[in-house]
Amino acid sequence: MTQVVVVTGAASGIGAAVARHFAGLGARVVVADIDEAGGAAVAEEVGGLFVRCDTTGEQDNQALIDTAVQTYGGLDLVHLNAGIGDGGGFGEDDYDTRRRHRVLAVNLHGVMFGLHAALPALAAHGGGSLLVTSSMAGLGAAPFDPVYAATKYGVIGLVRSLAPAWQEKGVRINALCPGFVRTPILSPEAVAYLLGEGYALAEPAEIAASAAGIAAGEETGQAYVLQAGRAPEPVAFPRLDLARTRA
Repeated sequence: MTQVVVVTGAASGIGAAVARHFAGLGARVVVADIDEAGGAAVAEEVGGLFVRCDTTGEQDNQALIDTAVQTYGGLDLVHLNAGIGDGGGFGEDDYDTRRRHRVLAVNLHGVMFGLHAALPALAAHGGGSLLVTSSMAGLGAAPFDPVYAATKYGVIGLVRSLAPAWQEKGVRINALCPGFVRTPILSPEAVAYLLGEGYALAEPAEIAASAAGIAAGEETGQAYVLQAGRAPEPVAFPRLDLARTRA
């Protein structure tokens, strides 16, 4: 049966690679992005459908899912991948309220809106898989961009908190936590610096292949570290047992 796949932030980088990967598997792919020219080009390349979507708007997220369902009859996989960096720091010289709110709107609020729209649609089609792109910055520390890190921590919290209830409806939700990836979010100067310091950069196609494997699995509520040349590594979160008083 042909899969129907929706990918946000799919005009370039990881999102475009995911769109290409699933199209190569024979899926019908809906390419969503605020970048109309880039998104339309990827959609044409993969024989898919382009939908302009500003993920910071709740109505745009709902319209994206509705369009996919109306066009193809249902959904099997939604990858909420859209994200941006550079939320500014917390010093006197680099604290920027506008930038901070923009990163929160795209990386956290946009994911909330996407989840709210996609989860019922996946359940109504008999279940499926939902992926959210977080980051290794959501597992460690990113002093160079603390606002970005905060949003990526938040994404993992959403995934882990929503997964148990939606599993009962046949929907699996997992987070992807890539390390450094050669995408437009890294400037040429940043790429040169990272390579000079000996860091490995994954290619978007490598991340896309890992994403497909995770989407096809049975796990839910997990966060997977994705790094160049390595298989996906599930994060071992601590088990927290809340204390109860007894009469």
